Amino acid sequence: MVDGVPGGSSTVGQVSLTGLYTAGTVPGLHTVTATSVANVTQTADASVAVTDLAGVYTYHNDLARDGVNIQEYALTTAIVGGHFGKRASCAVDGAIYAQPLWVANLTVQGAKHNVVFVATQHDGLFAFDADASPCKNLWSVSLIDAAHGGTSGETAVSSAQIGSGFGDIQPEVGVTGTPVIDPATSILYVVSKSVNGTTFYQRLHAIDLATGSEKTGSPIVITGTYPGTGSGGTTVSFDPHLEHQRPGLALLNGVVYISWASHEDSGPWYGWMMGYKYNGSALSQQYVLNVAPNMQQGGIWMSGGAPAADASNNLYVITGNGGFDATSTSAPNNDYGDSLLQMNPSLHVLNYFTPTDQLSDAQNDKDFGSGGTALLADLPAGNTVTHALICGGKDHDLYVLNRDLLGGLGDQAAVQIIDMGSAIFATAAYWNNNFYLGTVGAALRAYNLNTTTVKFTLGSSSSHTYGFPGATPSVSASSASSNGIVWSIDGSRYCTLESPGCGPAVLYAHDASNLATELWNSSKVATDAAGNGVKFTVPTVANGSVFVGTRGNNTGGADSSSSTPGELDIYGLIP
Repeated sequence: MVDGVPGGSSTVGQVSLTGLYTAGTVPGLHTVTATSVANVTQTADASVAVTDLAGVYTYHNDLARDGVNIQEYALTTAIVGGHFGKRASCAVDGAIYAQPLWVANLTVQGAKHNVVFVATQHDGLFAFDADASPCKNLWSVSLIDAAHGGTSGETAVSSAQIGSGFGDIQPEVGVTGTPVIDPATSILYVVSKSVNGTTFYQRLHAIDLATGSEKTGSPIVITGTYPGTGSGGTTVSFDPHLEHQRPGLALLNGVVYISWASHEDSGPWYGWMMGYKYNGSALSQQYVLNVAPNMQQGGIWMSGGAPAADASNNLYVITGNGGFDATSTSAPNNDYGDSLLQMNPSLHVLNYFTPTDQLSDAQNDKDFGSGGTALLADLPAGNTVTHALICGGKDHDLYVLNRDLLGGLGDQAAVQIIDMGSAIFATAAYWNNNFYLGTVGAALRAYNLNTTTVKFTLGSSSSHTYGFPGATPSVSASSASSNGIVWSIDGSRYCTLESPGCGPAVLYAHDASNLATELWNSSKVATDAAGNGVKFTVPTVANGSVFVGTRGNNTGGADSSSSTPGELDIYGLIP
């Protein structure tokens, strides 16, 4: 019996004579009741969660970058508090800095699976059965072998070959930015970085989800030029060695948008953004933007955040330290350091917002662009602001901005400025008129939105405080207002040279209605411990599971110093 219906039905699900439950068409929790053959007065119930989530295809769940999955029916506050833990650990070939992505009902090797995809700094790409325990690898590939466009002898880039010696990423750089999946074509787009001798490569790959193979006409070596005097001539050129592809990729109307900043401020670098399109037989570059072509810098990195996009197909990114001259009445006036940019799909800057203290930010390494941006759901018609976003960076200020009137240079254009008390290296999650964010050395906090005044006030806070770099949370819920859980990772012991230590990433679950209620964390039971931490990681929640990328038992040294140089940890319901 399902939901009181003998044998069930096509809507709630059906139970066969052998006891096999087949999901129906209505998502949510369904109760399956079994009756004893020997004693019909004895029954037992089981709850089955049926999700209609098709996939987590992109960084922080969607183009709004709000980090929300409202189609999660298995994970409730009651269940997570009592029946939740680590189900599997999947070894990979390098540290996982990119957010894991998830696809439902994908046919691989002739059978359907829910699949989680992981990219590594060793230029590896892995597809795992998301529900298997122990871990089941469906396929894995190297993005720099001959079948994926690599040259003989090509390797991921050693941390000694980039940057200024700070060891921000160790031991190597391969794939850093979160890939993006196009469900309409079953293609995963990902950018690899590699080196052969003294020649550096960055390539955009179009990967078949079912096999890991390149699509016809893929990959393409990334190159680009843009008018500007920053290099002493009349044009500047993209440098695959110096440019770091840190942000997640964005897919908008069939175009893949890629962004770059520096490796540890080793110059000269620029903030680049490019758009590529796959037509079924080839990848081609469509658009190129350099956000500070005359004054250099202005990197787009956002601590791994991805370009956001609204319903009008406007794109949004935040730039880091760099020159600013957009208010000049004469050319050059297209340098946008420390600014939020609104662009059309062709990457033409339509509007921008630049904090009043831009020059101070640039001079004192207080990047406005150290955090990402999240777009709020449309607010009630008739408000003075109906389309808002939130963003912020190192100078502690979180800005609430009107997307229809960004205002240019000056804080007076902001709808609200919230002093977070410490630096922002994260993208906020937004659910049920609350945004959730973890800043450096502070608790995870919730701020509630008054939808009439478009102003936020502080709500609840977690008891746990997060070290550098804070936390980019994700939210799971069964609707827009119920069963909300805020998931966050404390990766402050991330093992590289500037880390305060090396140790496991810790996954936390908090009640979204009151962050003071900690439901669970992975440090309480030894068997729940994750692999060692990495910076800026984001948990992915899908179909009753939470996926966390780590560096395995690697401590920041060479991969050969570690038996498990990377690890995907899968958490979910346990008996």
